[in-house]
Amino acid sequence: MLNRRRIDLILEREIIEAMGCTEPAAAALAGAKAAELFGMKPESGIAVVSPNMMKNAMGVSIPNSELHGIRAAVSLGIAIHDSSSGLSVLSTVTDKERKEAMEFPLDVRIDESAPSLYVKVSVFGSGHSASAVISGEHDRFTSLEMDGRALPEAPMFFPECKAFSEDDFLSTLTVADVVEYASELSPTISALLRKAVEENMTISNAGLTEDWGLSVGKVMASSVPSVPTTLDEAMRRAAAAAAAGSDARMAGSVLPVMINSGSGNQGITVTVPVAVVSSYLGKSEDEMLSAIAISELVGIILTSHKDRLSALCGAFTAAIGTSCAYAYLLGGDASMLDATINNMVGNLSGIICDGAKDTCALKIYSSLIAASVAVELAMAGKGAGVEAGIVGEDSLSSIDHLTRISHEGMEQTNRTILQIMLEKGQQPRS
Repeated sequence: MLNRRRIDLILEREIIEAMGCTEPAAAALAGAKAAELFGMKPESGIAVVSPNMMKNAMGVSIPNSELHGIRAAVSLGIAIHDSSSGLSVLSTVTDKERKEAMEFPLDVRIDESAPSLYVKVSVFGSGHSASAVISGEHDRFTSLEMDGRALPEAPMFFPECKAFSEDDFLSTLTVADVVEYASELSPTISALLRKAVEENMTISNAGLTEDWGLSVGKVMASSVPSVPTTLDEAMRRAAAAAAAGSDARMAGSVLPVMINSGSGNQGITVTVPVAVVSSYLGKSEDEMLSAIAISELVGIILTSHKDRLSALCGAFTAAIGTSCAYAYLLGGDASMLDATINNMVGNLSGIICDGAKDTCALKIYSSLIAASVAVELAMAGKGAGVEAGIVGEDSLSSIDHLTRISHEGMEQTNRTILQIMLEKGQQPRS
């Protein structure tokens, strides 16, 4: 029997509000907690991060500042010294805090052996120290220390962070389970998904009407009617709308985003396009929310099969969730969603993640155009078969193969990506 309550709790945990890119936000949150524990103004600090944390924070603009990168994010967090806002820690930054952050002596180091998502911030002064570690998930404190002494309440700072994500449970869910779950949503989940759509559409509209970053969404939307007259136009408009949200977010917009799997770009990708296509198709709000539940949950399931931060672009895996939502809105059953996933895996697998930056909007747009192709083929009864490269006999097999590509096949790719970025940016390394 499907454990609906367990899925509800996962969605409530994963679909949360964040300000700006989540890697700088997590780094700032660790800095804020370390300084909060310290209780007085620190004299210096050290930030130790995983290679993927460094990579994902190097090129993205930080909200409420003109700064970039891990050093700036951690230093801002230390200056704020208040972690109560969670991943929205950067939502309010004063001129005084910006000045303190720019002047704060912070040493940044990369730990090659650290988990994929990892940041440890230590602050020092007057013979004392305090440190905070975030690991595994963007707002999960796994260690807090004062003067080298572990504080036992660390895992309880956020009550919902008592245990790591439900990867084992998620790996058991089938496409049919996802469709069954989406057919009957609790009022709490419906309200959560409604909020996700509203907030993410707001930042999308900002990207469509203003110039942010590369303005991928605004430019691509200019060739499509604002009120689509065909499904093709609706899907192109949907891709542009999602890219526009990323344009604004990556360029430092202060508008919040409801994230998916720890990523604002993924949160935008699994909500905005589905809302646009649902509107074109004349679906009811309940039908739209069911489709959103499918895209959100498939996105989370795919993330559970790979590291949250890896060499495999999250926009692509999120777009697989969106493609499933499209198929659902078009009347497809579980078998058609299965074929849609196989078509996606057979197409754009291997898109690299080279950090969070303005070209994320390009990858979102391209992945969502691929999603429209994948679902159109599936609805026509066409699905990539086991004879096609890494495509499996069904979607679960394909996802397993995609996981192997991410874990086994792209490790050296990830190291090479970061090395290139470090050489360009002259970031510290140890």
